[in-house]
Parts: sequence; C-alpha cells; structure tokens
Amino acid sequence: MLNGTIEHVVKHSILYSYVLSQPLATYVDAYPELQNKILLKTEQLEYGEHGESVRLLQKKLNKLSYFEDEIDGEFDLLTEHALKKFQADHNITINGQADKETIYALIKIEKKKYIAQLEDIKESIYPGMHGEEVKIAQKALQYFGYYDGELDGIYGPLTKNALKIAEEEHGIEMNEEITKEALTALYDKPMDEEVEEEKAEVKVETKSKQESKEKEVKKVEVKGSNNKDVIQAAKSFIGTPYTWGGTSPGGFDCSGFIQYVYQTQSISTPRTVSDTWNFAQPVSSASVGDLVFFETYKPGPSHMGIYLGDGKFIHAGESRGVEISDMNNSYWGPKYLGAKRVN
Repeated sequence: MLNGTIEHVVKHSILYSYVLSQPLATYVDAYPELQNKILLKTEQLEYGEHGESVRLLQKKLNKLSYFEDEIDGEFDLLTEHALKKFQADHNITINGQADKETIYALIKIEKKKYIAQLEDIKESIYPGMHGEEVKIAQKALQYFGYYDGELDGIYGPLTKNALKIAEEEHGIEMNEEITKEALTALYDKPMDEEVEEEKAEVKVETKSKQESKEKEVKKVEVKGSNNKDVIQAAKSFIGTPYTWGGTSPGGFDCSGFIQYVYQTQSISTPRTVSDTWNFAQPVSSASVGDLVFFETYKPGPSHMGIYLGDGKFIHAGESRGVEISDMNNSYWGPKYLGAKRVN
C-alpha cells in the first residue's frame, strides 16, 4: 500500500502508474534514489525499531558489504553491529544509530560505487547501440527511477524515454546521446541541495502535522485499564499520519501506535510487532480490545491493530495513518495471523 510520503516521492516518476498497484518493496528495491529520499525523511533509526526504513537501511549496508544477514526490517543487534562498523570505517561517531550524518554518508558512498561503474563507458552511446556500456547507462537511469524495464543493454524506446525524463528533471541536454560526463552530472547533485528539496517538500505537510501535534495535548483521561478506555484512547488518534518509527501523536507506525495507546492506560507493551506477539497471550478468537496480527512485508507477524468488534480493527496504516479497517476485506483477510491479549 502506498503511503503519502512515498506517493509524493514518486509522483513525478515514470513509475507512478506502476507503483500504485505494487507492494512497497517491489519498486523501492530497484530505485536507490527513492530509497535515498525515504531515508532522508527519517529523523533517526535505532535498536528496537522496525519497518520499511530499517529494511532500506539494511539493504544499503548489505550493498556496501557491511550487513550479510537477513534483510527483515528489524533493527536488531546484527544491524546495530553493522552500522557501528560502517561508522568506524568512515570516521562517524560510533553510536549504532542511523542518524542524519550516517544516512548522508551511506548515500554518498553508495553513489560513489555507481559513479565508479561509469569509468567503463569509453564512448558516447547512441540509439540503436547495444552492449555492456548501454547497460551501465540504463543502470544509472534506473538509479533515479527514470528507467523502468529490463537492463538489456539495448538503446531502444525505454532508454530513450528515460533519457528524456532525466533531461527534463535535471535541466540538461543530451540530444539522445549518452556520455559518461552527462551521467556523472546526474549523480553529482550536492547533498545539501537534496536536503533543501526535502525541506521544501515537507512544508506542504506542516499544517496537518501541526494539527496532529495538537492532539498530543488532548490526552485521554485515564479511567482505568479496561478495554473500553483503550479503544476510546485509540479512536482519539484517528487521522494521525503514519511515520516510520513514529511513537507519538506527531506520527505513528503500527507498533508505536499500540504502545502509545496502552501507555495512556498505564500499560507497558514491547516496541516491535514481533516482541508484542511473543509478549501477549494467545486467544482462540478475537474479543473487543484484543490485539490482532497480520503478516505483511515479511514472514511472521509484521503489522497489528486493536480489535473493535464486527470484524473491524483500528491501526496505524501506511496509506492513511490511524484508521479503522475491515479485517475481512481482500487485503487484510489473507494476511490475518491471529489474536492475542494483553493482560
């Protein structure tokens, strides 16, 4: 499902009509620049967090040969160890956290690897050409989400169309000729320019975020820890935007939402979906106030919400933030794993 942040990132891309019908990982994995934009919007990732941003972090660490374990979106000890090794090798404060400095370094070093491949281009590339040099050019255009197709090494319509979009978005003219210098220029956008673009993009979201933050001061009165109060607290956050790693009314991810709601009732729950699955007590069928779990982007429990009765549950969804959804619809029904209870 496409959340607002990702939709904003890809809306000018040739991929837009394609990605609307695809799982998040299907298209993000192929286009590093989309990964960069997502990570640049992430304030910080640290041990215990989970989700798509963590998965992308692991993917980049893997590409740079620092992370060789399963890419599962869980920020565990192995991920922290890999991050510390990367930080040590690049003179970054060794804290095991994916802060802004570390994310910038990951993006910069990964770009250097892509730029190094351009050295194999010895001559200009024209329509009709084929071979390894064309494939390298296609890979560069794919990096930015302009080229959507097989890296076949053939300069045909797909490559021509991708080049046209690159020219328009970067303000350069290649007249169907692809050179090493032109491709290098695509990668050479300064990091501070990318950061300024990210700042400009989020300005349009300021009003909604401010409204969400206002909800934070409207704390639900704690009357006890019964199911009615938990549901009342959960419903008070409907409309709060989804944020990877979010744990406050400024933006929630699914487990951050559950943890915060239970905290309003003085109940402590684990931070991640998998830990909550192991922490809570299994029940044969869901009752109002129980936690319901789903298998989404990886095997095992990876999403959860609070059961409201009549086949409905409230959760922090990637597309619309905190909302009420039907457990039996075509999306959630096949992904349902079971219900558990926090005593």
